[in-house]
Amino acid sequence: MQIRVLFFGMLKDLLGRSSDALELPEGARLQAVLSHYASQAPRLESLLASLALSVNQEYSGPEKVLQSGDEVGLLPPVSGGSAAASVHPSVRIVREPISTQAELDRTKLPQDGAAVVFEGVVRDNTRGRRTLYLDYESYEAMALKQMEALCEDAKARFAVRAVTLVHRLGRLEIGETSVLIVVASAHRGPAFEACRWIIDTLKKTVPIWKKEYFEDGAVWADGEPFPEEIARPAGTTGGQPASK
Repeated sequence: MQIRVLFFGMLKDLLGRSSDALELPEGARLQAVLSHYASQAPRLESLLASLALSVNQEYSGPEKVLQSGDEVGLLPPVSGGSAAASVHPSVRIVREPISTQAELDRTKLPQDGAAVVFEGVVRDNTRGRRTLYLDYESYEAMALKQMEALCEDAKARFAVRAVTLVHRLGRLEIGETSVLIVVASAHRGPAFEACRWIIDTLKKTVPIWKKEYFEDGAVWADGEPFPEEIARPAGTTGGQPASK
Protein backbone atom coordinates (compact mmCIF):
# COMPACT_ATOMS: atom_id res chain seq x y z
CA MET A 1 0.00 0.00 0.00
CA GLN A 2 1.09 3.60 -0.53
CA ILE A 3 0.84 6.46 1.96
CA ARG A 4 1.82 10.13 1.76
CA VAL A 5 4.30 11.43 4.35
CA LEU A 6 4.70 15.13 5.15
CA PHE A 7 7.74 16.75 6.81
CA PHE A 8 7.78 20.14 8.50
CA GLY A 9 10.23 22.57 10.06
CA MET A 10 13.67 21.14 10.77
CA LEU A 11 12.59 17.71 9.49
CA LYS A 12 12.08 19.15 6.01
CA ASP A 13 15.68 20.38 6.05
CA LEU A 14 16.98 17.15 7.57
CA LEU A 15 15.35 14.90 4.97
CA GLY A 16 15.77 17.31 2.06
CA ARG A 17 12.12 17.36 1.02
CA SER A 18 8.68 18.37 2.26
CA SER A 19 6.78 15.20 1.29
CA ASP A 20 7.24 11.64 0.13
CA ALA A 21 5.24 8.72 -1.24
CA LEU A 22 6.07 5.62 0.79
CA GLU A 23 5.26 1.98 0.01
CA LEU A 24 4.48 -0.17 3.07
CA PRO A 25 3.08 -3.67 3.54
CA GLU A 26 -0.60 -4.00 4.37
CA GLY A 27 -1.26 -3.65 8.09
CA ALA A 28 1.91 -1.62 8.75
CA ARG A 29 1.88 0.61 11.81
CA LEU A 30 2.94 4.22 12.13
CA GLN A 31 6.16 3.10 13.83
CA ALA A 32 7.26 1.61 10.50
CA VAL A 33 7.27 5.08 8.95
CA LEU A 34 9.62 6.34 11.67
CA SER A 35 11.92 3.37 11.27
CA HIS A 36 12.12 3.91 7.52
CA TYR A 37 13.16 7.56 7.75
CA ALA A 38 15.44 7.05 10.74
CA SER A 39 17.41 4.61 8.58
CA GLN A 40 17.72 7.31 5.90
CA ALA A 41 18.66 10.12 8.30
CA PRO A 42 20.37 8.84 11.47
CA ARG A 43 20.03 12.29 13.09
CA LEU A 44 16.28 11.69 13.19
CA GLU A 45 16.81 9.05 15.88
CA SER A 46 17.89 11.69 18.38
CA LEU A 47 14.74 13.74 17.69
CA LEU A 48 12.17 10.99 18.16
CA ALA A 49 11.40 11.79 21.79
CA SER A 50 10.36 15.34 20.84
CA LEU A 51 8.24 14.53 17.77
CA ALA A 52 4.49 14.13 17.42
CA LEU A 53 2.77 12.10 14.71
CA SER A 54 -0.44 12.60 12.83
CA VAL A 55 -2.58 10.47 10.53
CA ASN A 56 -5.11 12.26 8.34
CA GLN A 57 -4.65 15.48 10.35
CA GLU A 58 -5.28 13.87 13.75
CA TYR A 59 -2.59 13.27 16.37
CA SER A 60 -1.86 9.53 16.53
CA GLY A 61 0.37 7.08 18.40
CA PRO A 62 3.09 4.91 16.83
CA GLU A 63 0.96 1.76 17.14
CA LYS A 64 -1.78 3.06 14.84
CA VAL A 65 -2.42 0.73 11.89
CA LEU A 66 -2.20 2.57 8.58
CA GLN A 67 -4.45 2.29 5.55
CA SER A 68 -3.65 2.84 1.88
CA GLY A 69 -3.92 6.53 1.02
CA ASP A 70 -3.34 7.79 4.56
CA GLU A 71 -1.58 11.12 5.03
CA VAL A 72 1.07 10.93 7.75
CA GLY A 73 2.68 13.99 9.32
CA LEU A 74 6.01 13.97 11.17
CA LEU A 75 5.78 17.00 13.43
CA PRO A 76 8.64 18.65 15.36
CA PRO A 77 7.71 20.76 18.41
CA VAL A 78 5.61 23.67 17.23
CA SER A 79 6.63 27.33 17.44
CA GLY A 80 3.56 29.20 17.03
CA GLY A 81 -0.47 30.28 10.27
CA SER A 82 -2.59 31.10 -0.06
CA ALA A 83 -5.16 31.44 2.90
CA ALA A 84 -6.72 28.16 3.91
CA ALA A 85 -10.45 27.66 4.23
CA SER A 86 -12.03 27.52 7.68
CA VAL A 87 -15.53 26.59 8.75
CA HIS A 88 -15.23 29.36 11.37
CA PRO A 89 -14.75 32.82 9.78
CA SER A 90 -13.22 33.99 13.07
CA VAL A 91 -10.45 31.36 12.80
CA ARG A 92 -8.10 31.92 9.88
CA ILE A 93 -4.61 31.30 8.54
CA VAL A 94 -3.47 34.14 6.29
CA ARG A 95 -0.46 35.41 4.37
CA GLU A 96 -1.34 39.09 4.32
CA PRO A 97 -0.74 41.52 7.24
CA ILE A 98 -3.22 41.17 10.11
CA SER A 99 -5.36 44.22 10.94
CA THR A 100 -5.86 44.15 14.70
CA GLN A 101 -8.41 46.97 14.75
CA ALA A 102 -10.50 45.37 12.02
CA GLU A 103 -10.56 42.02 13.85
CA LEU A 104 -11.43 43.73 17.15
CA ASP A 105 -14.28 45.67 15.54
CA ARG A 106 -15.57 42.49 13.90
CA THR A 107 -15.50 40.50 17.15
CA LYS A 108 -16.92 42.72 19.89
CA LEU A 109 -20.63 43.54 20.32
CA PRO A 110 -22.53 46.05 22.48
CA GLN A 111 -23.37 43.28 24.95
CA ASP A 112 -19.68 42.66 25.75
CA GLY A 113 -18.17 44.24 28.83
CA ALA A 114 -14.61 43.28 27.86
CA ALA A 115 -12.58 42.62 24.75
CA VAL A 116 -9.05 41.33 25.40
CA VAL A 117 -6.49 41.44 22.56
CA PHE A 118 -3.20 39.57 22.32
CA GLU A 119 -0.72 40.17 19.49
CA GLY A 120 2.36 38.03 18.91
CA VAL A 121 4.87 40.44 17.36
CA VAL A 122 8.15 39.76 15.54
CA ARG A 123 10.98 41.16 17.67
CA ASP A 124 14.40 42.24 16.46
CA ASN A 125 16.50 39.85 18.56
CA THR A 126 16.67 36.29 19.84
CA ARG A 127 19.09 35.18 22.55
CA GLY A 128 21.43 38.07 21.81
CA ARG A 129 21.40 37.69 18.02
CA ARG A 130 19.95 40.37 15.77
CA THR A 131 16.90 39.03 13.92
CA LEU A 132 16.37 40.14 10.33
CA TYR A 133 12.98 38.53 9.72
CA LEU A 134 10.96 35.35 10.40
CA ASP A 135 9.40 32.82 8.06
CA TYR A 136 6.39 30.81 9.28
CA GLU A 137 5.13 27.55 7.79
CA SER A 138 2.30 25.25 8.81
CA TYR A 139 0.52 21.99 8.22
CA GLU A 140 -2.40 24.22 7.27
CA ALA A 141 -5.36 21.85 7.15
CA MET A 142 -4.44 20.29 10.50
CA ALA A 143 -3.57 23.67 12.04
CA LEU A 144 -6.99 25.05 11.18
CA LYS A 145 -8.72 22.06 12.76
CA GLN A 146 -6.64 22.49 15.92
CA MET A 147 -7.26 26.25 16.04
CA GLU A 148 -11.00 25.81 15.60
CA ALA A 149 -11.13 23.20 18.36
CA LEU A 150 -9.02 25.45 20.58
CA CYS A 151 -11.47 28.33 20.23
CA GLU A 152 -14.50 26.16 20.87
CA ASP A 153 -12.81 24.68 23.92
CA ALA A 154 -11.93 28.14 25.24
CA LYS A 155 -15.51 29.35 24.91
CA ALA A 156 -16.75 26.32 26.84
CA ARG A 157 -14.01 26.40 29.52
CA PHE A 158 -14.17 30.11 30.30
CA ALA A 159 -17.76 30.95 29.30
CA VAL A 160 -16.71 33.72 26.93
CA ARG A 161 -18.96 34.78 24.06
CA ALA A 162 -16.58 34.96 21.13
CA VAL A 163 -13.00 34.22 20.12
CA THR A 164 -11.12 35.36 17.03
CA LEU A 165 -7.83 33.62 16.22
CA VAL A 166 -5.73 34.58 13.19
CA HIS A 167 -2.22 33.31 12.39
CA ARG A 168 -0.02 34.53 9.58
CA LEU A 169 2.33 32.46 7.40
CA GLY A 170 5.26 33.38 5.18
CA ARG A 171 7.89 36.08 5.65
CA LEU A 172 7.23 38.53 8.48
CA GLU A 173 9.28 41.65 9.09
CA ILE A 174 10.26 43.09 12.46
CA GLY A 175 7.26 44.59 14.25
CA GLU A 176 4.63 42.69 12.24
CA THR A 177 1.92 40.61 13.93
CA SER A 178 2.30 36.83 13.58
CA VAL A 179 -0.73 35.79 15.66
CA LEU A 180 -3.78 37.69 16.90
CA ILE A 181 -6.29 36.61 19.53
CA VAL A 182 -9.41 38.60 20.43
CA VAL A 183 -11.67 37.36 23.23
CA ALA A 184 -15.02 39.07 23.86
CA SER A 185 -16.95 38.46 27.06
CA ALA A 186 -19.38 40.02 29.49
CA HIS A 187 -16.61 40.21 32.12
CA ARG A 188 -12.87 40.91 31.94
CA GLY A 189 -11.68 38.03 34.15
CA PRO A 190 -12.77 35.17 31.88
CA ALA A 191 -11.61 37.11 28.81
CA PHE A 192 -8.07 37.50 30.21
CA GLU A 193 -7.93 33.86 31.30
CA ALA A 194 -9.20 32.55 27.97
CA CYS A 195 -6.74 34.67 25.99
CA ARG A 196 -3.75 33.47 28.02
CA TRP A 197 -4.87 29.83 27.81
CA ILE A 198 -5.35 30.01 24.03
CA ILE A 199 -1.87 31.36 23.24
CA ASP A 200 -0.16 29.01 25.71
CA THR A 201 -1.96 25.98 24.28
CA LEU A 202 -1.58 27.07 20.65
CA LYS A 203 2.21 27.27 21.01
CA LYS A 204 2.31 23.64 22.21
CA THR A 205 -0.27 21.93 20.01
CA VAL A 206 -0.95 23.73 16.71
CA PRO A 207 1.41 22.62 13.89
CA ILE A 208 3.02 25.95 12.99
CA TRP A 209 6.79 26.44 12.81
CA LYS A 210 9.03 29.46 12.41
CA LYS A 211 12.47 29.89 10.92
CA GLU A 212 14.55 32.75 12.28
CA TYR A 213 16.88 34.61 9.92
CA PHE A 214 19.92 36.36 11.39
CA GLU A 215 22.83 38.28 9.93
CA ASP A 216 24.99 35.14 10.21
CA GLY A 217 22.54 32.40 9.23
CA ALA A 218 19.10 30.89 9.86
CA VAL A 219 17.68 28.30 12.26
CA TRP A 220 14.33 26.72 13.01
CA ALA A 221 13.08 28.06 16.34
CA ASP A 222 13.08 25.62 19.25
CA GLY A 223 9.50 24.61 19.91
CA GLU A 224 7.86 23.94 23.23
CA PRO A 225 7.49 20.26 24.20
CA PHE A 226 4.24 18.61 23.16
CA PRO A 227 1.80 18.01 26.05
CA GLU A 228 1.65 14.52 27.52
CA GLU A 229 -1.79 14.08 25.94
CA ILE A 230 -0.19 13.95 22.50
CA ALA A 231 1.29 10.56 21.66
CA ARG A 232 4.96 10.58 20.74
CA PRO A 233 7.26 7.86 19.38
CA ALA A 234 9.25 7.65 22.62
CA GLY A 235 6.45 8.76 24.93
CA THR A 236 3.00 7.67 26.01
CA THR A 237 0.31 6.56 23.60
CA GLY A 238 -2.30 9.11 24.51
CA GLY A 239 -4.95 10.50 22.24
CA GLN A 240 -5.88 14.03 21.30
CA PRO A 241 -4.06 17.21 22.32
CA ALA A 242 -5.26 19.45 25.13
CA SER A 243 -7.13 21.69 22.69
CA LYS A 244 -9.53 18.87 21.91
